[in-house]
Amino acid sequence: MMAVHKMLAVLTAPSAFQPLRRAAFALAAASFALLSGPALAQNAPKVKFATSEGDFVVEVYPDKAPKTVENFLQYVKDKHYDGTIFHRVISNFMVQGGGYDATYAEKKTRPPVPHEGREALAKGGPKNVVGTLAMARTNDPNSASSQFFINVKDNDFLNPTVIPPGDPVPKFEYQGRVYENTPRAQLVNAPQLYGYTVFGKVVSGMDIVNKIKAVPTGAGGPFPTDVPKTPVLIKSATLVN
Repeated sequence: MMAVHKMLAVLTAPSAFQPLRRAAFALAAASFALLSGPALAQNAPKVKFATSEGDFVVEVYPDKAPKTVENFLQYVKDKHYDGTIFHRVISNFMVQGGGYDATYAEKKTRPPVPHEGREALAKGGPKNVVGTLAMARTNDPNSASSQFFINVKDNDFLNPTVIPPGDPVPKFEYQGRVYENTPRAQLVNAPQLYGYTVFGKVVSGMDIVNKIKAVPTGAGGPFPTDVPKTPVLIKSATLVN
């Protein structure tokens, strides 16, 4: 599989990867009301990341993205993340890790998981906003494995595009253009409309994530840019409930 360092490269260097574009549609605000509901915070599994910069805790939402969460938690249980680094850090975008050890050797992964971005949004899951946890992937929407990223700003253009009802879809607006009577399968299967699956968020230690996003970066290992000059190590990732 392509080095995941490149998975998000398109976001800062479109020529390096597939073009991603801003979603044209947003779900109704009411669909996100569950995000602040007490049941979500009480029942969501939590994972503590102990890093060389300090500790932070994320909670994940199996009710929104079940396959993605199951995959992530299995990597946690398998200690896959222990000893890995945040190999891609962009202060006005995201911090990414979970795939390389401190020598920049890529760790072996299980088969990828299906993309659940649209389904998660439809169930009231969060968008790619500050503090949310999402899966990194290649240009194949169904290629996410172990690598994840934490949004450190609101990245609306990473959100999956919601496809209006109908087949053909009577009217579809995207990037300022209007498409009429478009076969539904053509839109549903368009790679640039998938976005990235959000499956959790940071619930404590966001100050540590902000420390990570601010570290000096440059070239490192096989990567020409955006690598912390002093490695940011994930010492352990532990399920805490």
